[in-house]
Amino acid sequence: MPKTTLPPRSAQRQEDTWDIASVFPNIAAWETEYQLVQAELPAFEKYHEKLTGPAILAEALDASFQVIVRVHKLSMYARLVASVDASNEEAAALNSRAATLDGQVSAALAFIKPELLANGAEKLSQWAGSDSRLAAYAHYFEDLLRVQAHVRSPEVEELLGALNDPFATAHGVVGSLTGAEMRFQPAKSSTGEEYPVAQSTTVPLWSSTDRETRRTAWEHYHNGYLAFKKTLTNNLEGQIKQNIFFARAHGYRSALEARLAVDNIPVEVYHNVIQTFRRNLPTWHRYWALRRRILGYKTLHTYDLYSPLTTKLPPLPYTQAVDWIAEGLQPLGDEYVQILRRGCLQERWVDIYPNQGKRLGAFSSGSPGTHPFIFMSYDDSLKGMSTLAHELGHSMHSYLTWQTQPLVYSEYSMFVAETASNFHQAMVRAHLLRTRPERDFQIGLLDEAMNNFHRYYFIMPLLARLELEMYERVERGEALTADVLNGLFADFLAEGYGSEVEVDAARDGITWATFSHLYANFYVFQYTTGIAAANTLARSILASQPQAVERYLAFLRTGNARYPLDVLQQAGVDLSTSEPIEATFAVLADYVERLEHLTSTMA
Repeated sequence: MPKTTLPPRSAQRQEDTWDIASVFPNIAAWETEYQLVQAELPAFEKYHEKLTGPAILAEALDASFQVIVRVHKLSMYARLVASVDASNEEAAALNSRAATLDGQVSAALAFIKPELLANGAEKLSQWAGSDSRLAAYAHYFEDLLRVQAHVRSPEVEELLGALNDPFATAHGVVGSLTGAEMRFQPAKSSTGEEYPVAQSTTVPLWSSTDRETRRTAWEHYHNGYLAFKKTLTNNLEGQIKQNIFFARAHGYRSALEARLAVDNIPVEVYHNVIQTFRRNLPTWHRYWALRRRILGYKTLHTYDLYSPLTTKLPPLPYTQAVDWIAEGLQPLGDEYVQILRRGCLQERWVDIYPNQGKRLGAFSSGSPGTHPFIFMSYDDSLKGMSTLAHELGHSMHSYLTWQTQPLVYSEYSMFVAETASNFHQAMVRAHLLRTRPERDFQIGLLDEAMNNFHRYYFIMPLLARLELEMYERVERGEALTADVLNGLFADFLAEGYGSEVEVDAARDGITWATFSHLYANFYVFQYTTGIAAANTLARSILASQPQAVERYLAFLRTGNARYPLDVLQQAGVDLSTSEPIEATFAVLADYVERLEHLTSTMA
């Protein structure tokens, strides 16, 4: 049953919160570091117009990546503070100032790439081969030379870098509006009980066994967004125009091409996701029909899609969830599992439970020099366990990258970011399907799996389709309106749900606005590719294919030292084709078949 009240942040036990003091002991220490970084930026002037030899180039590159990581750490801390309490004005100010410093750093370092490229490919290759400090930058040079035609003069790059600060406003606005200022009417149960609707309570409310609770929670949540539909549309349109501006400033034909060029990914990969998804919609239609039959409804509404298919599951405490996750990942070896367990149970990687002001969703964050941090609202359920497994995948990916790669490669491409997270879920799910044969547990586990796939293998590709449509319209000079976006997304949902789910055009149409993912341009399609890669890699390990574990761990340790399509191919999956996506739809179809068999005697 949903909680009628949420505790204030101050009521959380320290052991249930993340160890943010390990990053900075207090805001005063954050402020000291902020001032130090800001004061050191003018020192980069000494490298300006002097990057003509290997020694000074190595010095400048080392210094630049060190300061980038320091700013990342400042930004990460500010985000962590703000995420657990959206009403914290001091945290909001830290976020804003971190964005300002990021823009200042981008401007201060903007001369490096064009001046570096001015040396020419031959010199850079020679220096990387003969200078020990530059040897690590060989792939970095290769990557810069690949996009050389899109790098502007030092003066222009400095100006474009300085725009990162004001251009961060749109993302900040949507966070403040939806996380701190938007208010929702409470949900009401069929017996008249009221439950607070907030960003951190929506999933438990939508998963209630009481249909009236689900309906009112769903409607009141989406009504909150509808009340600001014009503001939300204008804000997102502003973000889209900014991304188009950057793409054109760098000489790209479209914002999609510009974004994918960062990772050396052909635009065909994006279009392939949408086309393959639409070809496989009959699998989803089959599932919606099954869900409607199991629940016994004449008409299935979108607020019914998270209704539990069984109510016979006991609470799943956090420590038990950690145990099951560790068991599912045991094929990766003792060292991997021990790192994960320490992070969850001793080193306080995870901010575990919901509280007042805690934002919706979950994420993993961190920086070289810190351990990973996981934000979530655990609720003693299989869903909570799955979310924890997902974020631990991100965290272990980051942890092993930071342990292995120099700073220049210490981040990994967003294109591979959703692979390790979904790999964890696939491995834990397979373990529990194999070891827990109880009928209700199997139904609950598959129900959670389908809910997860619904969000990431159904909603996300639909959002990718909408995102492409939005960008193409703006690039043609057309305006976006709330009614246009809501109408488009309602139509996309109607196609995806088929005749089995009744779409509420207004409330379902505004669903796009509930996903801040759209402010990371052309990110959402990567959930589909990530799930496809994850399931392909998990199948190879579960089948005990030779070297599959070693290849997967090597993938986690690579960071961005190689192009994402290449590193995935080396691990054993080729996302330049539709085969992994098609194969993962086969996994989805298998889940549906299992549910059909398990529920064949139900109403």
